[in-house]
Amino acid sequence: MILGVGGDPPSAAALDQAVEMLARGWPIGLPTDTVYGLAGALDVAGACDRIFAMKGRNRHVRLPVLVAGLDQARDLCHGVPSFASVLMDRFWPGALTVVLPARPGVAAALGDDDATIGVRSPAHPVALALCRMVGPLATTSANRHGRPPLTTAAEVAAVFGEALPMVLDGGTCAGDPSTVVDCTGSEPRLLRPGRLPWSEVVEALP
Repeated sequence: MILGVGGDPPSAAALDQAVEMLARGWPIGLPTDTVYGLAGALDVAGACDRIFAMKGRNRHVRLPVLVAGLDQARDLCHGVPSFASVLMDRFWPGALTVVLPARPGVAAALGDDDATIGVRSPAHPVALALCRMVGPLATTSANRHGRPPLTTAAEVAAVFGEALPMVLDGGTCAGDPSTVVDCTGSEPRLLRPGRLPWSEVVEALP
């Protein structure tokens, strides 16, 4: 079921339906500022397992988490270094995923290694609204593992069919993935190049 048409923002009623689906532990398809994603409520049992099954991905490839902003991110992490706070403050919301030490027990559902967690605040009104309404969302790009990411709601619905109960249509996404930066050490380390150039990350560091 696709809610929203032609890039018009999903209605309040559509967002309420998405919140209900997430609360029941079901993943949904949603637009972000990069690509369409599969998203599930982080604190609802079984949601992450369903994402792994739909994606066809092993649990050793961990799921990142979408957050509404710095406050939600800090609730999930501990020992956040000052340079990581600088990067989040500078580039959020936006195409930057920051890997940080996870608070004990927080990241157990996201994959085999629960010591770290990747967090990102997306620059997209639909994703941000759901994070504010539901809380942090476990996520991954809305495609089968090993296949190219998808940039429209129609593509997501075609790939996953009835296995995915809902896709929120937010128009065509940009298509470039987020830049992933490891901030668990004494200095940031690039894990995956993405839309945000690494040179801009370096320039923003204190």
